[in-house]
Amino acid sequence: MNETQTLARFVADSRWGDIPPVMRHEAKRALLNWMGCAIGGCRDDTVERALAALNEFSGARTSSLIGRHEKMDALHAALINGISSNILDYDDTHLRTVMHPTVPVAAALCALAEHRPVTGAQFIQAFVLGIEVACRVGNAVSPWHYAHGWHISSTCGVFGAAAGAAKLLKLNTQQTAWAFGLAATQASGVREMMGGMGKSYNLGHAARGGLLAAVLAERQFTSSERVLEAPRGFAHVLGHEPQLDELTRGLGETWELAANAYKPYPCGIVLHAAIDACLQLRSEARLDANEIASVAVRMNPLALEITGRTEPASGLESKLSVAHVVAVSILHGLAGVAQFTDACVGEPAVVSLRGKVSTQPDASCDTAAAHVEITLTDGRRLSRHVPHATGSLEKPMTDADIEKKFHELAASSRSECHAWDVIEIAWSLDRLNNAAKFVQAAVPETYSG
Repeated sequence: MNETQTLARFVADSRWGDIPPVMRHEAKRALLNWMGCAIGGCRDDTVERALAALNEFSGARTSSLIGRHEKMDALHAALINGISSNILDYDDTHLRTVMHPTVPVAAALCALAEHRPVTGAQFIQAFVLGIEVACRVGNAVSPWHYAHGWHISSTCGVFGAAAGAAKLLKLNTQQTAWAFGLAATQASGVREMMGGMGKSYNLGHAARGGLLAAVLAERQFTSSERVLEAPRGFAHVLGHEPQLDELTRGLGETWELAANAYKPYPCGIVLHAAIDACLQLRSEARLDANEIASVAVRMNPLALEITGRTEPASGLESKLSVAHVVAVSILHGLAGVAQFTDACVGEPAVVSLRGKVSTQPDASCDTAAAHVEITLTDGRRLSRHVPHATGSLEKPMTDADIEKKFHELAASSRSECHAWDVIEIAWSLDRLNNAAKFVQAAVPETYSG
């Protein structure tokens, strides 16, 4: 079976009516959550450094940088908006693959929507299709792909960006297959980048690469038409015994966007259960950090491999540190943006409590679960097992939760964007005749209401 062609045909032939209403609404949730993350991260030092390096190389400045007054060409805008929307580690997660699928897809589509006008309905359809392709490719190579060091949000996200852009550009089946081939040859990103600026660059690179792949394919730039399943194609080269049926099984009947979750805490999602446990114990026992002798955390071995930093050196590293999230949750009673800054990492009380945290791998523990036991100086032990964290599919964030998160991120940044304008447009996106209004609402200098 030619899975590449089948997936390409699915994207090219899709019609608005094929997208279930519930998925249209889920797309709005994902996009509003993503936009908040982009606004929240738009002034981060990582973004400033990327702009300082790349600004002089921009072509025609047609596409906005979210939360900022600058514009760049579509490819560079996709890169920068991809970086800014991931840098806080607050973006959504496809739990089966631990992929952050919205970042590369939305960053590519927003850049393209300002370059070539499309309706809001076309934008949502392309977004849903992009998420579907990215996650199905991820499903096909999981869990080996991520476990062996590939940064799946980038390596598979580039396919989603290519699929979404191909749909907005109205590419046919052959052109879309070429776009997949060109995306595959750009698929890159390793987990070694986690804890540094390179992690978010990976996702920005995927957004830019997917958009570039579709633009080239539109001009009949050819590539392999079976890049997903070929012996030397993506799934076999970057996977081990890939499940190729994951690419096409139930296509159009089940939707991967339904398996997407939104974060209440700006850090690795495998840490959220530990945060919940610590916040609950702190509240119930009225914990005083001075009374804590030790904290023991049991988590899945892969989760600990990702988050085992005991002495994070920066805010970025702290987002992947069990010890840090335990310390700030108990000391501050919060795990928000301010708890994952360089300043917080260096707080003497945080450093001290981090030193009392130990971890133990537990293969019986689900990747997204955690067990926390706090031993007090008087010998008492307090424990809590959290199988499903806040924000998981079992305990999902509501529309109101996502709106609140958006307001907090907008307030924490220096973008001066009008939060209610963006929220109103996001919920009515499918009724807009110009999807670019969604992006422009997050750029106060250009938005006129």
